[in-house]
Amino acid sequence: MHAVSVSGLKHNPADALRQARSSPVVVLNRDHPDAVLIGLEQGGVLQAPGVRAALATALFRDGELSLARAARVAEMDVASFIAHLGRLGIPAIRLTVAESNADLDTLEQWLQSSSPTPAH
Repeated sequence: MHAVSVSGLKHNPADALRQARSSPVVVLNRDHPDAVLIGLEQGGVLQAPGVRAALATALFRDGELSLARAARVAEMDVASFIAHLGRLGIPAIRLTVAESNADLDTLEQWLQSSSPTPAH
């Protein structure tokens, strides 16, 4: 187990992450343990079935990752990740009513402008 101070973590986060690959790292705030960093690759955690998808889904749902980035974390293409979200009842696109209406208006304008005009 390793220990790092909050200021040490701030000044050299890569070192703490490197240490966390081999064993847990306790983050100390003054002399008080405040957090623990655990490398997800320890013991093959990320290789266990469903772990990457679950992690990516939770991070996307909570607004921490974009759709494309969450799909990469899950090691899925975007279409498969959208289908995965749908099975879980999680919307892949979050729009307000106003944004949805504006998108529909834009689509209707585009459809009208791209329709062939009748020949005279």
